[in-house]
Amino acid sequence: MKRYISRITNWPTPFPFRNLNFFMVDKERNFGSKPTKEPINNEEGNQISDMLIDGFGRKHTYLRLSLTERCNLRCQYCMPAEGVDLTPSPKLLTHNEILRLANLFVTYGVDKIRLTGGEPTVRKDIHDICSDLSSLKGLKTLAITTNGITLAKKLPMLKQCGITNLNISLDTLVPSKFEFMTRRKGHHKVIESINAAIDVGYNPVKVNCVVMRGFNDDEICDFVNLTVDKPINVRFIEFMPFDGNVWDVKKLIPYSEMLDTVAKKFPTLKRLCDHPTETAKNFQIDGHVGTVSFVTSMTEHFCAGCNRLRLLADGNLKVCLFGPSELKRSSSFRCW
Repeated sequence: MKRYISRITNWPTPFPFRNLNFFMVDKERNFGSKPTKEPINNEEGNQISDMLIDGFGRKHTYLRLSLTERCNLRCQYCMPAEGVDLTPSPKLLTHNEILRLANLFVTYGVDKIRLTGGEPTVRKDIHDICSDLSSLKGLKTLAITTNGITLAKKLPMLKQCGITNLNISLDTLVPSKFEFMTRRKGHHKVIESINAAIDVGYNPVKVNCVVMRGFNDDEICDFVNLTVDKPINVRFIEFMPFDGNVWDVKKLIPYSEMLDTVAKKFPTLKRLCDHPTETAKNFQIDGHVGTVSFVTSMTEHFCAGCNRLRLLADGNLKVCLFGPSELKRSSSFRCW
């Protein structure tokens, strides 16, 4: 649950790694030509309000909108086994409030909304929310990030209601390890949801995988094999600290190490051109239908291109995932 990210671990002194180069990709190695950034064309014909442009000139046109704090899994890297204290329902955003706020953001220049949680598919009115959001004038992308447990049966209607992009979280291909990590059963349901997404035409289907040393680092190449003949974008995410997840730097596998693992097994790995606001470093393997990406949140930050805002389920606004600060919603006006 992204709202419970910790006040990032205070690194001890000295820095717990030999030096920063420990995390850096060897610049002399050849993984294809050095990527070039695409020309910045943020506005794409749309007017962007100055209110969405920060002091560094970044245009925040991407809103991550949490529909609920509830989740039907208890992933160890996300929350403690006992769960977390949830905001009382009367203090959560209603359907109408979600639509009103989303409309305001889109009016001022936001053109992409991603629905998150908790687990967004547990919200009973999700189809109605998606249908209303997708009809907002100026919104180009309506995405969702889900754990896939209940997705397969809801997917046809979600697609009909306007979901254009899909991320499904899956950290292991081994059912027993899935149950250990999530403290719940349901591995087969996630696999079913990935296949269902492909069947209804999503391309790519993005699969988010948080890599942890000693748990699933031995499956990296198995995940890459998913891209051989399926339009899957496997996204390897560095292990991040969250309150209650007993974060340990020893569990962190840096991007450079993951990249080495993939490149040794798949020598035709080549870097793709990334959009200036992209959080992932994207790669293609010759002959593979899908692609491979690395989200380097801990070792190579992407703050310079950040275009995201986060509206939490209780109506608070969070501008940075790595910071504890939130812009609180006014209780009297049920707005900020």
